[in-house]
Amino acid sequence: MDQTTTATGRTPEGRVDRGAGGVAFGAAAYLCWGFFPLYWPLLDPAGPLEALAHRVVWSLAFVALLLTVTGRWGSFLAIARRPRIVALLFAASIVIAINWGTFIYGVTNDRVIETSLGYFINPLVTVMLGVVVLGERLRRLQWTAVAIGTVAVVVLTLDYGRLPLVALSVAFSFAAYGFLKKKVDLGTIEGLGMETLLLTPFALAFLTWLAFNGTLAFGHEGTGNALLLAGTGVVTAIPLLLFGAAATRLNLTTIGLLQYLGPALQFIFGLLVFDETMTPARWAGFGLVWLALALFTTDALRSRRKPLPVEPLPV
Repeated sequence: MDQTTTATGRTPEGRVDRGAGGVAFGAAAYLCWGFFPLYWPLLDPAGPLEALAHRVVWSLAFVALLLTVTGRWGSFLAIARRPRIVALLFAASIVIAINWGTFIYGVTNDRVIETSLGYFINPLVTVMLGVVVLGERLRRLQWTAVAIGTVAVVVLTLDYGRLPLVALSVAFSFAAYGFLKKKVDLGTIEGLGMETLLLTPFALAFLTWLAFNGTLAFGHEGTGNALLLAGTGVVTAIPLLLFGAAATRLNLTTIGLLQYLGPALQFIFGLLVFDETMTPARWAGFGLVWLALALFTTDALRSRRKPLPVEPLPV
């Protein structure tokens, strides 16, 4: 920035500094996503799949309200007249459902740290997707970061005695989602609305099946539980709106640096709040991941030609 700003985010001349406001919006968005592991366990006894179904349905309801308030129904309905875009959004809705479901499963089954790993390695996966799918070429430091990240996954696999499937599912589904979202290039509200609309029939069918089987938690576990399940729509949309406000004010490199706030906070919660185990080998694996991200970020800062790959955390 070429202007001095005050603590209120205004320049000495009284003008609002969009960069300072953008950092505040971006930090708020990623901090919200970082606090997500504390929310989903509150939905118990609703299982991960019921929580996912409610998240889809109530997200659609909340987005419908936003479309009404912002007057964007016209642009939303126009999407339905573009079959190719609808097809891409349907594919995006599938991978975001996988991402959401995996995240909910991870944070409700003592795998918060492994879930955070998925979002730490996501930038590396996104870069590799660009190489494989788009034929992009990486610089030497980027290749080094990817190689170190791969070694980290191997170290963690040996320590866990299995592939870190939660982390890999989170990372790869998010990378695919980001790729598809860039292809359609729609507004946050309209895109999320269509994605949830396409998923809602499946979500409602699953909730109906749970009701017929007598295993539906919603409406049977008290008002508090019902409100928390309905609140999944709000907690899904609010960080996305904050991110959208940040994206219009900041360059992608700055947003790319902010994106590590979310998984860092998730990691801390997994370690200190959920008391998950970190063996020496796991510390080594995470250390390698953080080294890879440090190299990757350094390369991005040196070369503004290609900023850090970044999307809002779809969690």
